[in-house]
Amino acid sequence: MSVVEIDKPAPDFSTAATGDQQITLSDLRGKNVVIYFYPKDSTPGCTKEGQGFRDLYSEFQAANCEIFGVSRDSIKSHDRFKEKQEFPFELLSDEDETLCKLFDVIHEKNMYGRKVMGIVRSTFIIDEQGVLKQALRKIKVKGHVAEVLELVQSL
Repeated sequence: MSVVEIDKPAPDFSTAATGDQQITLSDLRGKNVVIYFYPKDSTPGCTKEGQGFRDLYSEFQAANCEIFGVSRDSIKSHDRFKEKQEFPFELLSDEDETLCKLFDVIHEKNMYGRKVMGIVRSTFIIDEQGVLKQALRKIKVKGHVAEVLELVQSL
């Protein structure tokens, strides 16, 4: 399976989402799409990142943009996380790592001195025609959501 490339059409996918939904990328043509990958529900950095997207959600909507968070957590975990944090956007479950592999976000990380394979925090911006315009990898949470919003607004 090939991974995504800048200025090329993003490969179509369909996956389970919160609210008992199935999200298919091709159904979102005509809208800008932000897909952000994060390591784990309800952890400090992931919560802060999700809250950033939540707090600027109306501005993303004004830019004709849908937001989706992705991790390997189950739908049940995502539903609890989404409800607790009052996220107005859906979370996608990638328990089999299909999307993680497609977007090449699983890499070796150092956790407390141990090497583990995990999701490297990354954000992807897809334009209204379904073309990948930005791939932001190894990001830091602070200031990230505002940067993503500016990039979306410039499309």
